[in-house]
Amino acid sequence: MSVVPVLRIRSRLPLLQVLKTALAAVASWIVAITIIPGQLPVFAAIAAILVVQPSVNQSFGKALERSLGVITGVILATAIGIVFGHSAWIVLLAIVISILLGWVLRLGPGSANQIPISAMLVLSIGATTPDYAVARIVETVLGAGIGLLVNVVLVAPVLLAPAKAAVTTLALACADTLDHLATSLTRANSDAELVALLQEARALKPLRDRAIAAVKEGDDSLLLNPRRSRHRDELDRQRMLLRRLEPVVTRTLGMARSVHDHDDPTLHEEPTVADIAVELARAAHDLRLLANDRAASDEPPTETAEIPALTAPLVIARPHPQHWILIGSLMEDLRRVRDEIVGEPT
Repeated sequence: MSVVPVLRIRSRLPLLQVLKTALAAVASWIVAITIIPGQLPVFAAIAAILVVQPSVNQSFGKALERSLGVITGVILATAIGIVFGHSAWIVLLAIVISILLGWVLRLGPGSANQIPISAMLVLSIGATTPDYAVARIVETVLGAGIGLLVNVVLVAPVLLAPAKAAVTTLALACADTLDHLATSLTRANSDAELVALLQEARALKPLRDRAIAAVKEGDDSLLLNPRRSRHRDELDRQRMLLRRLEPVVTRTLGMARSVHDHDDPTLHEEPTVADIAVELARAAHDLRLLANDRAASDEPPTETAEIPALTAPLVIARPHPQHWILIGSLMEDLRRVRDEIVGEPT
């Protein structure tokens, strides 16, 4: 395995977040060294760097984690230093005790890891006195507070665009798959075409998972965010659309699997199958309307472009005995897809 892909990420962090992190570190250093002179404010700078996160909510959580971990680590190191003095093995003892303390208290990784780090720093570079401990705690709280303030005041991040893009991508992918499924019902298909159809339908699941994660991140970015009122309605719309798309993904995959498993050269000759193909194409049309992405549709805008296409009842002719199970399965999945698109309970 190459080392470079492990060390590097596919996309850079937003430049704004990098600049805010640097600003928070510099500001916390200056403020801390002004208020508490005599020691380099390492704890303040580290706290500020760790606290600036992609969302205000995450920053607040990191501030709490960092402060709790440092306070516990500094107090523990001070107590150990006062009792046992200074030596290399005392530092090791403090690290071990700190790790076990985090485990006993069931702390999260942020706080649990911070305790031994703070204890090690205090015993290595500081004087284990109550005054020093208080100064490092104040310094850490200052750094965490400045990091949080910088992230809130300077364009608090809103992850709405990625959520909207992920949900729209899922809706359009579902529409494309329904179109391809409709096409497959109008002709005889090769084994390779059926496999490709099933693979395309299966690819909807990771798109769904990414959309769920993106909406969750969008929610997280708005929590405690002063800009949330301007974006909450749009995120709620994407969340509701995603809830309607999740069953569509399941039903689309079910239809693709059924066609893959039960297709035969005469299936497209069934009158009802042709009607189902038309309804699938209409469902694809309506999904694109739901996604509000007219550019992705092949049809030009018309006066009726905003009218849902799933309007006509489907009359089922008596199918060939070899096809009735497949047709029944397609009809049930199509009904549920239609209900989700028009917003009716299934």
